[in-house]
Amino acid sequence: MKTIKLVLLLTLFAFAANGQEMKGVYLDDTKPVEERVEDAISQMTLDDKIAIIHAQSKFSSPGVPRLGIPELWMTDGPHGIRTEVLWDEWEQAGWTNDSVIAFPALTCLASTWNEDLSLLYGQSIGEEARFREKDVLLGPGVNIYRSPLNGRNFEYMGEDPYLASTMVVPYIKGVQENGVAACVKHYALNNQETDRHTINVNVDDRALYEIYLPAFKAAVQEGNAWAIMGSYNRYQNQQGCHNERLLVEILRNEWGFDGAVVSDWGGVHNTMEAIKNGLDLEFGTWTDGLTMGATNTYDSYHLANPYRKLIKSGEVGTEELDQKVRNVLRLNFRTAMNRNKPWGSLGSPEHSRAARKIAEEGIVLLKNENDVLPIDIDKAEKIAVIGENAIKMMTVGGGSSSLKALYEISPLDGLRERVGTQAEVVYARGYVGDATGSYNGVVTGQDLTEVRSADELMKEALEVAEDADYVIFVGGLNKSQHQDSEGADRLSMDLPYNQDKLIRKLAGINTNLVVVNISGNAVAMPWVDEVPAIVQGWYLGSETGTALASVLVGDANPSGKLPFSFPVKLNDNSAHSVGGFPGEDGQVHYTEGIFVGYRWHERENIEPLFSFGHGLSYTTFKYGKVTANKTELNPDGKITFSVEVKNTGKREGSEIVQLYIHDMQASVARPVKELKGFKKVSLQPGETKTVTFTIDKTALSFFDAEKHVWVAEPGDFEAVIGASSADVKSKIRFSLK
Repeated sequence: MKTIKLVLLLTLFAFAANGQEMKGVYLDDTKPVEERVEDAISQMTLDDKIAIIHAQSKFSSPGVPRLGIPELWMTDGPHGIRTEVLWDEWEQAGWTNDSVIAFPALTCLASTWNEDLSLLYGQSIGEEARFREKDVLLGPGVNIYRSPLNGRNFEYMGEDPYLASTMVVPYIKGVQENGVAACVKHYALNNQETDRHTINVNVDDRALYEIYLPAFKAAVQEGNAWAIMGSYNRYQNQQGCHNERLLVEILRNEWGFDGAVVSDWGGVHNTMEAIKNGLDLEFGTWTDGLTMGATNTYDSYHLANPYRKLIKSGEVGTEELDQKVRNVLRLNFRTAMNRNKPWGSLGSPEHSRAARKIAEEGIVLLKNENDVLPIDIDKAEKIAVIGENAIKMMTVGGGSSSLKALYEISPLDGLRERVGTQAEVVYARGYVGDATGSYNGVVTGQDLTEVRSADELMKEALEVAEDADYVIFVGGLNKSQHQDSEGADRLSMDLPYNQDKLIRKLAGINTNLVVVNISGNAVAMPWVDEVPAIVQGWYLGSETGTALASVLVGDANPSGKLPFSFPVKLNDNSAHSVGGFPGEDGQVHYTEGIFVGYRWHERENIEPLFSFGHGLSYTTFKYGKVTANKTELNPDGKITFSVEVKNTGKREGSEIVQLYIHDMQASVARPVKELKGFKKVSLQPGETKTVTFTIDKTALSFFDAEKHVWVAEPGDFEAVIGASSADVKSKIRFSLK
């Protein structure tokens, strides 16, 4: 990449030497961007314009060397900067300086419920992207968690549109502080991997606007995202990457998006629709525009020669072309041609600390009977660690978010390092899951091959666990196909590799059993009543082991809360109960409408395994009674709710106070309650703080699909304060005039 940029620089020198000095407002970054854009367009030929709206390599699009407009370089995210690949192949380029910090998966970030950490995440990954001279980070992802089988859920921010909307905005701002565009994905309705290129999503407008669009809207209007990636799936029988309703009517006309729409790799299928329906920059459409090939012929892309031919034949004009060029140039001026952007940094100690902090705050303590946790390492003599996920690297694999990490500390190594000589830490594998360790040419270097039988492995694990003071089982899913991975959905909610049987046997021989579930999805836990302590560990990145050890021994008090519900069984999820996941005959119908996640559970009186917003602590909190500064809300006014929260335990801890709104009588079906605010508050032992929430009528509104407006109906409402969606602490009634 640096060589390419050097060639471009030498080209510019050559123009100057030949007396062809480049002139124009477009080169003056003191001028308004729109003025620079129009000046650049006025000097571009048809070939120049066609060139910059499609790829020239796997991850770059050409600039206009004649005018000094540089290339744009993309990189996969959203959990770290992807390793360099060859110019026209997916194989690794073999660089030795492209290893990065692997940040926790976005499910973990969402579990922090901490906007400050979202900003830190964006700033840190943005610095790494900038140092690697990337212009566009392909992330974050904000598709809604509709089904626990979606293989790509680990890259998203949960089931609630308010939580996802709130958490995505700081991430975007942090990335773009570095002169790197955040490309928010996958817009929209990309809620499954099964038939992802062809499935047509049928969803009513109310669900579309209330559930599936809010996080994208917040990314555009509050985060000021500079790029949006279209989705693979179809909606209203048009592909997401050239969808008139999504890209033109909603994104541009309703939301006022002024950035660039980038296709997902291979997401473009129709030249005329790509021209007319809002796509700006085409990537990865494969050799013949339809099928995947080892080598791309970039001039065959829909927005390349086919577009040029249509213009020259007079079948289409250049109005759409000029608008695409405007959007791409605007992106270029904000990133590649931004001379004021910082230098960035790669693999720094600061980024490691950021990754660890995010991981620690995102880990969720699901259950802790008899205060099994934290581990008392002063009294423990033997700690047994069991499970393949205690040693298996998780930064490699899973699809496009696979990384070449600078390092990855395993749960076993992290615990051993923290415990030191205070206790013996012994390990038994217990089961064999996936012994492979490579993806797209990135190799972990681990040799996880196993010759022992399943019975031998289980026997060893039980022997190791029998006389241990603590047993830490580290299992769950991995990033193999049909688990947490792009390209395929899970086949069931069950834990793979016969883990349920092993967990039950361990619970029968040791009462101090802790199950650490590593996953980006909810899993079934038929042994939940037999296991005293359960921790949701997510994919935690480079600092996995240190973060987990810190929580397990109590250096860090767990404060994460679930960004999605854990159903007891698959049919308790609305997409499977009534929503027909994953569809048939190329169609999927979101029959559940707005009733996704906890909204469905509460409507149907279904008790989840663990509720949305659930998460325990090593201390305890007492909530006071919620109060309001008024009893009536004017349509153009605001109302403030206050509640006191006290740390009644013996150690510092953070509690996430959640505000839900309940519409007591409505003309349409509404959820029992909906999240409309949250605050994370840190409290010392005995300390009390007052948490306040201020809302206006938007928090009371539903989308009227027939009138295409948001409606807040006058009447009575309740403000519901909870420690989770299921753990309601206090309510207060108020009315909207």
